[in-house]
Amino acid sequence: MPGEKSLSSVAEHYERLLAPIYLWLAGGMDAAIARGRAEVHAVCAHPANNQWALDLGAGFGMHAMPLADMGYSVVAIDASAVLLEVLRRELAARSIKIIRDDLTSFKRHITVPPALIVCMGDTLTHLPDLQSVEGLFADVAHALKPGGSFVLAFRDYSIALNGAERFIPVRSDADRILTCFLEYGDGAVTVHDILHERDGAGWRQCVGAYRKLRLSTGWVVGALESKGFQVRHEPGIAGMTLVIAMRPA
Repeated sequence: MPGEKSLSSVAEHYERLLAPIYLWLAGGMDAAIARGRAEVHAVCAHPANNQWALDLGAGFGMHAMPLADMGYSVVAIDASAVLLEVLRRELAARSIKIIRDDLTSFKRHITVPPALIVCMGDTLTHLPDLQSVEGLFADVAHALKPGGSFVLAFRDYSIALNGAERFIPVRSDADRILTCFLEYGDGAVTVHDILHERDGAGWRQCVGAYRKLRLSTGWVVGALESKGFQVRHEPGIAGMTLVIAMRPA
């Protein structure tokens, strides 16, 4: 609706505003898959004997499809019907099982311990609170195959931006402009997305907001180590933090 503005759940915000334009945000399917391939090839071991991988917050398959191309059998979980339908159309002969569910419910969808679990694309910050993050880490530690890896990519929002830095031009072309504004609070940042799309001779505006957790890299590393993981971290693509956690064999 033109001019609509409200604080939504992550799922509601994606279905209403972001999911329909998400492939455009990623620069198109070819660019998205190329970036996903670069990310997983850099940190994910090539599988042996058709191992399983689990993609939490898989979206349209930016990481699930490269993982399947590497030889993994992939379970791709996401809450967005719109994004999963894009993945379904692009699936071809890849070994990917598509599940629409909340990522924290992943345990009900696996029958064998995966060798790899990934949660990338800033998905981790979408969880409602720190307790949910710690619960996810505990479930992953229990579910992973001994010697398996848990790979995360997220944005560290622990240091607040100030003034005009909080206005971020996300992407634009002749027919669409997306800008976001960050409003920092204790423990979370409210992301206000402002979308303008060309409508005939004029423009149509849609505005929405949702919360993301202000997770620091140090806190994430410490929480994973407390669950028994061996952890390292490094800079990721596009300002992300990349964390690689291994379950001891």
